[in-house]
Amino acid sequence: MHLTQVAYQDAATKSYLGSPSIVRLPDDAPHGGDLLLTHDYFGPGCPRNHEDEEHLTTVHRSRDGGRTWRRVTHVAGAFWSSLFWHRSALYLLGCSQQYGSIVIRRSEDGGDTWTHPGDARSGLLFPGGPRREAPNYHCAPVPVLEVGGRLYRAFEDCDPCVWGSGFRSLVISADGEADLLRADSWVMSNALPFDPDWVPEGWGELERPGWLEGNVVEAPDGRLLNVLRLNSTPVVDRAAVVEVHDEGRRVSFDPSAGFVDFPGGMAKFTIRRDPRTLLYLALSNNNTDPSRPTQRNVLSLHTSEDLSHWRRVRELLRDDLAHSWEDSVRLTGFQYADWQFDGEDIIAAVRTAYRGAHNFHDANRVTFHRIERFRELL
Repeated sequence: MHLTQVAYQDAATKSYLGSPSIVRLPDDAPHGGDLLLTHDYFGPGCPRNHEDEEHLTTVHRSRDGGRTWRRVTHVAGAFWSSLFWHRSALYLLGCSQQYGSIVIRRSEDGGDTWTHPGDARSGLLFPGGPRREAPNYHCAPVPVLEVGGRLYRAFEDCDPCVWGSGFRSLVISADGEADLLRADSWVMSNALPFDPDWVPEGWGELERPGWLEGNVVEAPDGRLLNVLRLNSTPVVDRAAVVEVHDEGRRVSFDPSAGFVDFPGGMAKFTIRRDPRTLLYLALSNNNTDPSRPTQRNVLSLHTSEDLSHWRRVRELLRDDLAHSWEDSVRLTGFQYADWQFDGEDIIAAVRTAYRGAHNFHDANRVTFHRIERFRELL
């Protein structure tokens, strides 16, 4: 199996690589045509800030379409962040730390330098509580969607701060013409907790049911939806769909229609709509062994016409090491894929646990992948 390695971290350091995001800079931008990729660090050995929280992001650049990469810089106080290009500038939007504030940075030189979110005029959008006190903002590198001249992105507030069951789904949004570094340019919806009573009766009892790491997408009928990863162990391949109203000021959930079959719904996924075919595409860890709901050693491309019915287009990555199946599921992960359309291709950044990782979750690599002429597969 060929992996283009962007970053490597020896598992012995107990510092692991997470949350990759990727973007191509427009041709007329500084460093025009380059690929930019970010990732952060987690685990007991990773860099931590004054609140003993994970908080560091690294920026990498490729000038040859992803064949080779070099490190550009580090950004402190950036975690779980998404890269996106908007109105002649590059942005990085996410949290200030693990369960931190919602912050945004701008780069006007193609990712070499970044603004600092010091206050409400420079990128500190929604302050989080000290340490683990509420609000505890959480997210992943999920899409920033522009619809009708307005930007939307999903977050969660983890309150109480209990992984899985504590996540409350929300959306932030801003006018696309506004100064995105100003907090008063943005609005936040209500934060919607997951109610365990919503779980369909036929699923049985779930372990810490909840939702997280949503994708804001425009449905075929024009509604805005937030399609969320569903923590549904032992049930696999399900997602939850929250509706976004009033230009991002309110979200709601209908349990009678809000659960959908989704390949890989137990792990973070990224959904984008192809502007040419109008099909929705997702890179996700479809489950091939329901007895192992946390399986991430397979990554596939999936498509849907309506966000409710999905089919697998192609398996992209599968563990090829000489493991038993049990060890493969335990040790190997191709996960948290972030991706973009790149002309006729798809480019992707993957958090990869492979050949030397402690386990499938604690990734020792970030890898780059290209799906050539993807529309021919649809």
